[in-house]
Amino acid sequence: MVQFLIEKGYLKQEQFEEAKKVQQQTGQTDISKVLVTLNMVGEREVLQAKAQEQGFAFADLDRITIESSATNVVPERLVKSHSAMPVKRDGQTLYVAMSNPNNLNAIDDIKIASGCRVVPVVAVPGAIEDAIKKYYGGGAALPETTPTPAATPVAASQTNFNADIRGAIALAGAGRRAADDESDSEGDAEKMAEQAPIIKLANALIQQAVADRASDIHVEPQQRSVRVRYRIDGVLAEAMTVPRNLMAPLISRLKIMADMNIAERRIPQDGRIEVRHTGKEYDLRVSSVPTPFGEKIVMRILDKSSVMLGLQKIGFTEENQVRIEELVSQPNGMFLCTGPTGSGKTTTQYSVLNKLNTVGVNIMTAEDPVEYQLNGIAQVQMNRKAGLTFATALRAFLRQDPDIIMVGEMRDLETAEIGIEAALTGHLVLSTLHTNDAPSATLRMIDMGVEPYLITATVIGVLAQRLARKIDGDNKEPYQVPAADLRRFGLDYTDPDELITLYRGVPADSNKMTGYRGRTGIHELMVMNSEIAELVVRRAPLHEVKEAAKASGMRELREDGLEKVLSGWTDPQEIMRVVFTAGF
Repeated sequence: MVQFLIEKGYLKQEQFEEAKKVQQQTGQTDISKVLVTLNMVGEREVLQAKAQEQGFAFADLDRITIESSATNVVPERLVKSHSAMPVKRDGQTLYVAMSNPNNLNAIDDIKIASGCRVVPVVAVPGAIEDAIKKYYGGGAALPETTPTPAATPVAASQTNFNADIRGAIALAGAGRRAADDESDSEGDAEKMAEQAPIIKLANALIQQAVADRASDIHVEPQQRSVRVRYRIDGVLAEAMTVPRNLMAPLISRLKIMADMNIAERRIPQDGRIEVRHTGKEYDLRVSSVPTPFGEKIVMRILDKSSVMLGLQKIGFTEENQVRIEELVSQPNGMFLCTGPTGSGKTTTQYSVLNKLNTVGVNIMTAEDPVEYQLNGIAQVQMNRKAGLTFATALRAFLRQDPDIIMVGEMRDLETAEIGIEAALTGHLVLSTLHTNDAPSATLRMIDMGVEPYLITATVIGVLAQRLARKIDGDNKEPYQVPAADLRRFGLDYTDPDELITLYRGVPADSNKMTGYRGRTGIHELMVMNSEIAELVVRRAPLHEVKEAAKASGMRELREDGLEKVLSGWTDPQEIMRVVFTAGF
């Protein structure tokens, strides 16, 4: 323990020597109590050191966000009687903050009540008490059946998310029978959707997702409950479980917020919600689909400021960034981004547009839907019912004197041909395709029916992209692996037993015990040249096109991933998850 305090800079060696003298004089057996009494270190630092010594994680309750999915499964009486604060739930694992992580009685009681595997983490006793008062309320422990009074709506910045959730659930339990909600009429659900607790529950669900940096919210009706999951850094994690009898009013409330028809439950619907959180504006794209247990709602959270990042913050290597800036500065041609859904193609395209957006150019976009609104750019929303498709929009664009055109996606031959026509007649065209790598884009266009000579005459570059989670920079540790373990990433080595130093994330409160925080791009950039063009025209096999691209300087996704692994941005497991696919 003392060694940890000295290594972290909390305690100096001379202070420790002085404390030992005091310990000998007073007969105190615990050196930590002497250190705290002499104000040499604080209680927080001592507990952190003891936690490290015993192999437990330390939770700073003053800095972390306590998850409602954790507080919802542990009754108030247990929390107060054991001074144990649930902080995070990951599937069937519950992390509980305790001053004594070896309190087996508390662990067993919470395990039985929650039905989860309990993992104790260490926290300062005073911080635990403050958290209990904040999230469960002050005073003596109440019986589990005592309902929490309904609270009046407050500003989002002042909302106690966990209290709102418990308040809505408690009111529902007191005011409605705990039966399946199929017996409830649509009128009852609509009426309850307008009540303050349900409004606060829906708002808290959204605000918590934004605070947790989630990109999507999944509200999923199940046979006996409603599961809510957040997608954080590309991976879904359970956030909370809502009782089944709250499903109808909660779904109705979300549909009201999204301006959807709450009486229609048989067909999919789409809507939109605008919210503000900590002074920033967010758009939520809402989708509902009918399932056997009720309507499932998925909300995509769009941060309007994320597309203003700039190319330098997307994760490009310096070489790739320079080449992309050269490509998009050309007056005409077609620049394509490829990758699966959720790989960051739209963010990259918007970042390019943001760089090119000046008074001297006319930029027009055809999107389905328009995800982010950019000042100074004419963005057109597709509407198939009205006959407005990518192809018809592109035809109209060519009569609007554009300099730069962005097409949301090359979906069919007609769209591709008009885009190629625009590129041939002096316009810079940006678009996306769904292919696994950059060289495959040319073959995909040929499969769509585009003549190879038109592809080589217009396509100036293809960027394949993936998103990998970044290691939490504040909580990471080095480790070593033999060079041979990285051979599948393309590492050149002479000695297979040579040890390579890599980094991995350490689970902590700041990264929600995952070791990752944020994401970075993994890229593969193919620039069209005469050799590649010749291969495309004669419809050469994909492997020949790929070899020619590599010979001209293209680095494959796995090689770009390797550089980011060696630089300590991410780890090999994450690169394998997002880059290595079947048949790779």
